[in-house]
Amino acid sequence: MLFSGDIGGTKSILALYPTDGDPRTPVIRRRFASRDFPSITRLLDAFLTEHEARVEAACFAVAGPVVAGKAEATNLSWVVSEQGLRARLGDIPVRLVNDLQATAYAIPSLTPDDLHTLHPGEPEPEGALAVIAPGTGLGEAYLVWDGEKYRAYASEGGHADFAPRNELEIALLRFLMQRMDHVSYERVCSGMGIPNLYTFLKESGYAPEPPWLAQQLLHADDPTPVIVTAALKKDPPCALCEATLDLFVSILGAEAGNLALKVLSTGGVYVAGGIPPRILDALSHGQFMKSFIRKGRFADRLVRMPVHVVLNPNTALIGAARYGFDLIRK
Repeated sequence: MLFSGDIGGTKSILALYPTDGDPRTPVIRRRFASRDFPSITRLLDAFLTEHEARVEAACFAVAGPVVAGKAEATNLSWVVSEQGLRARLGDIPVRLVNDLQATAYAIPSLTPDDLHTLHPGEPEPEGALAVIAPGTGLGEAYLVWDGEKYRAYASEGGHADFAPRNELEIALLRFLMQRMDHVSYERVCSGMGIPNLYTFLKESGYAPEPPWLAQQLLHADDPTPVIVTAALKKDPPCALCEATLDLFVSILGAEAGNLALKVLSTGGVYVAGGIPPRILDALSHGQFMKSFIRKGRFADRLVRMPVHVVLNPNTALIGAARYGFDLIRK
């Protein structure tokens, strides 16, 4: 069997595949809360105790930079290494890849059912592709055509400096600079960033916090789902949560446009991660695309780039499995 997984800051998905199988169709797939385990080894032990298998190769996507076969998970206190995994799994081929690199690697194999198109654009055949993914953190990656196929590359662009575009965002930056050493896009454009936007708007007096919401937040382990749900539900309405989500969407659109310029992604931009499928209506209302296109002299270039939301929640797992099958077939 091929053993593969998507190791994230909030959740981890592990799966087994026949070595002659398809990366989209695992035999077994299980989801775990990452923080329930002190290390990836304990996580793998829990899975393999329930599902015994003769593993011939393994590949795991990890939410963090992978250097020389080793990764420190960005939003977990885990250090993961290919050497350590081989010690646990036996002397088999093992590969670690950045989770956004894995997501990007899966993009060319996605079907129309896996996507929701925000803007059809005019894609150039074999043009570069950009991937931006707000989840627990903010991931970014890209693909380039090598003459035969697309090659996926990771980046840590989500940790680049946040660049405000208007008076509200300038005030947001000043607010966060008083509270942290470095204000990156991840701090304002991810699951961990949404509470920062909410707190800024609340403390700046944009709108009062409803008592019922204050109670929900008081008892919530993670405030982000509470804020997003209140923004989308609108019954009862919450102006503070709606403004938080609007600001998030606007900043996400702007950073997606920044990435599109840096990569010159004439083949398209893919918005992946755990948050976008949950807020499709908010992404479709127009503010995302306005922020995406608003790039001065290059607006005409950006308006020709297609923009899609990735709906398949297992995209990083599919990409990791594809890498794993490559290991087996070498």
